Amino acid sequence: MKVSVIGTGYVGVVTGTCLAELGNSVTCIDVVKEKVDAINAGKTPIFEPGLEELIGKNLRAGRMKATLELAKAVLESEVTFICVGTPPKEDGSSDLSFIRKAAEGIGKAIAGKKEYHVVVVKSTVPPGTSESIIPILEKESRKKAGEGFGVAMNPEFLREGNAVKDFMEPDRVVIGGLSDKDVGIVAKLYAPFEGKHSVMRTNLRTAEMIKYASNSFLATKISFINEIANVCEKLEIDVLDVAKGIGLDSRIGPKFLNAGLGYGGSCFPKDVDALRHVAKQNGCEPELLDCVVKVNKQQAKKAIDYLKKALGDLNGKKIAVLGIAFKPDTDDIREAPAIRIINWLLEEKAIVTAFDPEAMGNAKKTLKGIVYAKDEYDCVNGADAMLVVTEWKQFGEMDLQKAKNTMKQAVIVDGRRIIDAKKAKASGFKYYGVGMKNE
Repeated sequence: MKVSVIGTGYVGVVTGTCLAELGNSVTCIDVVKEKVDAINAGKTPIFEPGLEELIGKNLRAGRMKATLELAKAVLESEVTFICVGTPPKEDGSSDLSFIRKAAEGIGKAIAGKKEYHVVVVKSTVPPGTSESIIPILEKESRKKAGEGFGVAMNPEFLREGNAVKDFMEPDRVVIGGLSDKDVGIVAKLYAPFEGKHSVMRTNLRTAEMIKYASNSFLATKISFINEIANVCEKLEIDVLDVAKGIGLDSRIGPKFLNAGLGYGGSCFPKDVDALRHVAKQNGCEPELLDCVVKVNKQQAKKAIDYLKKALGDLNGKKIAVLGIAFKPDTDDIREAPAIRIINWLLEEKAIVTAFDPEAMGNAKKTLKGIVYAKDEYDCVNGADAMLVVTEWKQFGEMDLQKAKNTMKQAVIVDGRRIIDAKKAKASGFKYYGVGMKNE
């Protein structure tokens, strides 16, 4: 099928590339020339393992390209995906202005088109949003929904760092539509998945709610295990053993039961807040979700508590922060716990050195007043403590003796429990970890 994708941010470029990999002809659309040029040069505008190779492969095969010309790309396609941002407003609601602007552009583009065209909202939006763009499409196209064009909602379930695999090997594909016809057209794009992966067909609002509910539930699991971790510390129980024990229950499962310093990123904080806002707008009190957010905000402060326990007053102490991205295998620092922690450290007048394998470029744009190291060993050189904030594999595999030999004080605060506590202590470190008995 011929597909156009509006927006080449995280969701857009992954969606467009993977749809091309499934054999479709895909045109990615953006207003930023640098992004368009990068894609057409076989480069990825974001960091995502395996994505650049797929872009290059599909460009060479003639199945993928990028353009600044929205009208032409939409007109020449059968299906258009809206993959633009829905950033949070101050009150927690979603800013849908980019969705509406995309709908206006699509409506104008299909005004003179004879063939039926399906508009698919891929962006994460509050229930009712896909329906709300129908009047915009009808006004701009002078066509009637269900006759001249269709509308569908196809939420994404992509984990940063695993997005290509998540798209190509999904737990489920959810397609909501204004009509069975619209759902059926979008389902053709996922024909290779039929029989291998679950394809759920539903209505627009249900598809939108499934996305919000999914992310909010995962955020709840994270806050739950962090609260359990805090209790475990008081009782001298290791939360890793508790998480393993409850994770073996098939009703619960082991995923998202890793105690740490809280969640961040572009999805969980924004989506939980948006669902809370939707609930309150409709007369519901989202008490559980309110607590999820409260626990998450408090959890990051554990890093400061551990450091003060180990070092006392942090004024003038050199703290090596390992990890800035909100999770490994991404360069995304949006709502990253590390950003809040570093700012708190600066308020305590600590001297901060930081390193991240991929997120340094993004961090330097917004995070000032710290020193950026060239690698993890350079980062800990002369430090009073190393603080692990992001669970990059290389941090868990550090040569602890090599690190200790360059540090001023041998202190590890492991906010993600990726360093072996026994090995750290055997190497002469004072080790502090989330959810365990600490010194």
